[in-house]
Amino acid sequence: MKAQEIVFYSLAALTIGSGLLAVTTRMIFRAAIFLLFSLIGIAGIYFWLEYEFIAAVQIIIYVGGIVVLIIFSIFLTQQAGTKLPPALEARKIFSGLACLAGFMLSWLLVKEHSFAASTVPPADTGVSSIGTMMLDVHKDGMALPFEVVSILLLAAMIGCIVIAMKTKT
Repeated sequence: MKAQEIVFYSLAALTIGSGLLAVTTRMIFRAAIFLLFSLIGIAGIYFWLEYEFIAAVQIIIYVGGIVVLIIFSIFLTQQAGTKLPPALEARKIFSGLACLAGFMLSWLLVKEHSFAASTVPPADTGVSSIGTMMLDVHKDGMALPFEVVSILLLAAMIGCIVIAMKTKT
């Protein structure tokens, strides 16, 4: 096994393991910390792929911004040490079926397509070209998906606050 493979599998294990722990733990603060490690693993994979700018953005925006916002939301609602209620059986069954469907779809895609090394030259990963690709509205720009992601992040923040709100008993 080469060193590159060891690094990749280590980062993949960190990302997947932390992601699984984030969605299975009942302690909300621990879930946020596991999410933090999962996002750091994704940034590590970007560094491994030599996409330094995307990795830096991943760390600054998601690790430094979103996770800190989630942790502040947990602390502001005074729910750091409480356990989340156990999931309903119907949700467990549905999530298991959704995972199975995702794995089946991935398996079918891998089986259908060959993933041989391509001769396409690597994309320009400079800041200027990434900014032009994302926000150019005249040539296949990504301005609309960029704005949709910002709305998604706002919804995630509101969802975190709703989940972490103190319920009156």
